[in-house]
Amino acid sequence: MAELGGLHRLMSWDGPILTDSGGFQIYSLATCRKIDDRAAVFRSHLDGSLLELSPEKAVAIQENLGSDIAMCLDECAPAPSGPEALREAVRRTILWAERCRDAQRRPDQALFAIVQGGTDLALRAECAAALAKLDFPGYALGGFSVGESAAQMVAALKPSAALLPVHKPRYLMGVGRPQDILDAVACGVDMFDCVLPTRNGRNASAFTADGLLRVRNACHKRDPAPLESGCTCYTCARYSRAYLHHLFQADEMLGPTLLSLHNVAFYCRLMADVRQAIREKRFAAFHAVSLARWAARL
Repeated sequence: MAELGGLHRLMSWDGPILTDSGGFQIYSLATCRKIDDRAAVFRSHLDGSLLELSPEKAVAIQENLGSDIAMCLDECAPAPSGPEALREAVRRTILWAERCRDAQRRPDQALFAIVQGGTDLALRAECAAALAKLDFPGYALGGFSVGESAAQMVAALKPSAALLPVHKPRYLMGVGRPQDILDAVACGVDMFDCVLPTRNGRNASAFTADGLLRVRNACHKRDPAPLESGCTCYTCARYSRAYLHHLFQADEMLGPTLLSLHNVAFYCRLMADVRQAIREKRFAAFHAVSLARWAARL
């Protein structure tokens, strides 16, 4: 990848790129890995070979990828986890963050640290304070959407976000429902990532200003309207709901592609509207109106 000029040149993409460290895989592949302070070791599901991921290796890989923002390697404890497991994950996350910072060689890549601690606000505060002392250019909130209820996440999110430096970007990892994004923005979060736009697109669901639209539903079979009235994305400008319904009924790969394009455009528009509402000091009203409109359909 480095020989090919990194991700930007390989993909011919001149926009920003963020790469993750593999910390989520330490969480999601827990049944086939062992972890200690030195590294996480995985057993390959393909050939049984051992694969090692250390903080230093996570940084080196991301530097070879050439992303604009790289993430520290962390340990994310699943929900629910007991106090000892959460505390151990926080301790290791802080230890690994310092090693990631020391391993960094590229001055043109921003390395973000990740705050862990589950819904335990005392542990969140301890982790955030330790990472703030290391003076990273940005901070992420990890360990949400890993098994806790939506109510538990919302209750912990605002005080957790308040622990992060106000003059640096705040990034909420893995959370991406439109209503969750607006709730998090209200808590002071700046950045998000999630697979929902493309995963929903692959599964025939389109995000719209009026809520979720399920393209497989029979009511769209003869509907000449676009997915979303007023949307200027490639899909809405060219194709009807009837054609998109047909693509999914016929199992044509173009269907997931077109819905994914629309969903990404919806999210870009949503964030543009959020920024505009903040600039005009009307975000609270925008937040409330949007949630009410989506309540029955998202």
